[in-house]
Amino acid sequence: MGRKNPNIVITGTPGVGKTTHAEELARNLGFTHLSVNQIVKDEGFHEGRDEETGSWFVDEDKLLDYLEALPLHTTGGYILDWHACDLFPERWIDLVIVLRCDSTMLYDRLTARGYTGKKLEENMDAEIMQVLLDEAREAYREEVVVELRSEGTRDLEENVERVERWVEQWREDHRDDVDGEES
Repeated sequence: MGRKNPNIVITGTPGVGKTTHAEELARNLGFTHLSVNQIVKDEGFHEGRDEETGSWFVDEDKLLDYLEALPLHTTGGYILDWHACDLFPERWIDLVIVLRCDSTMLYDRLTARGYTGKKLEENMDAEIMQVLLDEAREAYREEVVVELRSEGTRDLEENVERVERWVEQWREDHRDDVDGEES
């Protein structure tokens, strides 16, 4: 018997709107939003922070063991929100959304968050060089990776509607898998 719902990763540089998108989609679809960064902090799946950037040194094995214990791969219906995606096994994930935004806009968002120095520079470079998009394309099949703009409310609304339509189609395409019988 297959999963009733797909699992989705929303990734991108800090400040592109991952959490906003994930929360809206989870609310609309009845999915569970997993803020991976929050799990790392709350569960202590790290070995401290980089003093210069403030980034966590994530214990990936502990994080994956924690996620593996969830019904993620049996029932689906999870939205994983994190700045990276290539850590998650491909068998868990049905759609990878890479959010992108204009570098000037991103700069303003990050400086408003208090990003400075190396942390600001690294994140700006990652966006400009499309590092996270390239990582997603290397880690997953081409057809499951989607790049979406995230520069304002209109983009958010359009992206959410697009993903909701995708989920409806996924459910339709996998209905026989869930029912355990063919139509």
